[in-house]
Amino acid sequence: MIKLSLPFVCLVTLTGSLPHHRTPAPARDVTIYRDRYGVPHVFGKTDADAVFGFAYAQAEDNFFRVEANFIRAIGRAAEVYGESAVRNDRINHALEIPRLAREEYRRLPARVRALVDAFAEGLNLYLATHPDVRPRLLTRMEPWYPLAFIRYNYYQNGFLYSLGLTREELQVAGHAPVRGIEANTGSNGWVVGTTRSASGYPLLFINPHLPFFGSSQVYEGHVHSEEGWDFTGYTRFGFPFPYVGHNASLGWVSTDNAADQADGYIETFDDSTNPLAYRYGTGHRIAVAWQDTIRVKTDSGIVLRVSTLRKTHHGPLFGRPGGRQIAVRMAKLDGDGWLGEWYAMTRARNLAEMKRAIAPLNMLFGNVMYADRDGRTWYLYNAAVPRRAAGFDWASPVDGSDPATEWQGYHTMDELPQLTDPATGWMQNCNTTPFLLTSEGNPDSTRFPRYMVPDDDNPRGLISRRILAGTPKWTFAQWAAIAFDTRVVMADSLLPRLMHDYSSMPGDSSDRGRRLKDAVDTLAAWNHRADTNSVATTLFVLWRDLLGQRRDSLTPAARVERLGQVQDRLQDRFGRWAVRWGELNRLQRIDEATDQRLADDRPSLAVPGVGGSDGAVFTFYAGDASGQKARYGQAGGTYVSVVEFGPRVRALTVHTFGASGHPESPHFFDQAPLYASGRFKPGWFTVAEIQANAERSYRPGAEGQ
Repeated sequence: MIKLSLPFVCLVTLTGSLPHHRTPAPARDVTIYRDRYGVPHVFGKTDADAVFGFAYAQAEDNFFRVEANFIRAIGRAAEVYGESAVRNDRINHALEIPRLAREEYRRLPARVRALVDAFAEGLNLYLATHPDVRPRLLTRMEPWYPLAFIRYNYYQNGFLYSLGLTREELQVAGHAPVRGIEANTGSNGWVVGTTRSASGYPLLFINPHLPFFGSSQVYEGHVHSEEGWDFTGYTRFGFPFPYVGHNASLGWVSTDNAADQADGYIETFDDSTNPLAYRYGTGHRIAVAWQDTIRVKTDSGIVLRVSTLRKTHHGPLFGRPGGRQIAVRMAKLDGDGWLGEWYAMTRARNLAEMKRAIAPLNMLFGNVMYADRDGRTWYLYNAAVPRRAAGFDWASPVDGSDPATEWQGYHTMDELPQLTDPATGWMQNCNTTPFLLTSEGNPDSTRFPRYMVPDDDNPRGLISRRILAGTPKWTFAQWAAIAFDTRVVMADSLLPRLMHDYSSMPGDSSDRGRRLKDAVDTLAAWNHRADTNSVATTLFVLWRDLLGQRRDSLTPAARVERLGQVQDRLQDRFGRWAVRWGELNRLQRIDEATDQRLADDRPSLAVPGVGGSDGAVFTFYAGDASGQKARYGQAGGTYVSVVEFGPRVRALTVHTFGASGHPESPHFFDQAPLYASGRFKPGWFTVAEIQANAERSYRPGAEGQ
């Protein structure tokens, strides 16, 4: 653990513990209400006051995660984690994320700058009033950190890996990065308009599928100010406010899309007299080079790691030494406005205002699925897509010396696929193509360039369309129930084929043959719904995993043999092959601050959800834990919400675990039983509802008084 630095010691000495010293002005204008599940509802006089309180609440619930996210975002992870984090920092510095974030902060409009200033102040008040909290590195938070975290989260951990580069080529100064385990796993987003709602009010289903642990995990909260800001939903630890959810008038969900927003440029350095000269057109340009230093924690103390980084006019250079040098260009990496666009979206009150908020396309990621109390529904394939010349393979790196490969600005919002108030009365997007949003009247795929929309369909989209098309009118209760539906759509197509394959094989009277017949009979009797008491669910999910993506190339005998292999593996693991799904598929929360590991001897819950490739609405990605029998949830539905937009908004929500990251808190795992059984808690929104269900209320820095 790194010792506290002198600036932090001085901060504690000067600020001290309240009430011996003056409370910062924003704290006196903020009240935090914690509801019965510990979710913070932050009320402030101004929007900045609300952000100040929201920062304080985040720090209360999980300061460890806030700091960890910022440490990585500003490229200083090696100072805490040592050699294993050098690659992360090297890429971060090559992308110049800290510099770009600082410069963006200086350019922010005053109103948005006030928000990030307030966020840093709220975190620093928490540190000043909690001297028992020992930061590992960041003893004082800076207002540009959230801007760095946005870039880190979406560029370094996202767009960078869409370039089609090999692992060896994706290098910086000889260090190959390791793809993060926190990659997004998708999301489900649905809307129903007035004609398909029993109440006549639009319905929204918010279902992000994100990691349960690490930097991408989500946090639920609500900000409310006397300036008219009133938004509730989810965020990431280190973002200044909730950015997906709803206000009193409208709401939306965002699902990842595959829009091509990054390109690799092969640069040719062929001037023996100038190693920084690279070919461009009929001449050369000069790359920029700079010395970079990374501080690395070792057993003997901090050591400095110095290397040379380079960039061309296309972007930072990656590549294998002695091989291709590839400059990475990512849409609007050096631009501004991502946070400001979120802020405008959360303050919008109708569809026209929402479109104006999104039109700059600075929040350049994700399908937006929207509904409001005016009865409007809208979908946008949101992305800042560069205009590119025809005749190039933009899925692979292009020739950087050819001026024809330069981007020609960006497509405008009007040029992106979108759909408003479809005649069918419903839309879905589950990381699927925008040309299958609904059953008819979809956007015309021929109107859009292929590089803009490479998305295809998937099993979650298939089951979503089947569900939405098959229900003429949705009550709110039905809408809430279907959010945890466990119909496994891939079983509908794969199991009949398995039965045919098995029936075409010669009989086998051996013990293994009889055991295989029992498995086939178990699957034949299954209702294709995932259930914690179902052996068939276990067999199907593990069998489909073994089939892999090339299942059509397997022979019938090989497909049947995969089922026998599943039985063998279960026998080895449990001493029997008839294992109920709930025995294998478990939910457990770990204390990340102590580097706790998932373990069978600690409490956990059975979960019926399955992985996205199985095609059920209740999406739950479980993985093996070293030395353990059970598989434990790693990602999936994280903040699940259903919303009805009547004269008064009505919502239900549930988080995978709970609001607090502290194991001793009653809110560490209190929502998990609801989640595991497919139930919700109320999404309290009005002042009266919140006060009536408040567990406690306090001002930041004075919670113990």
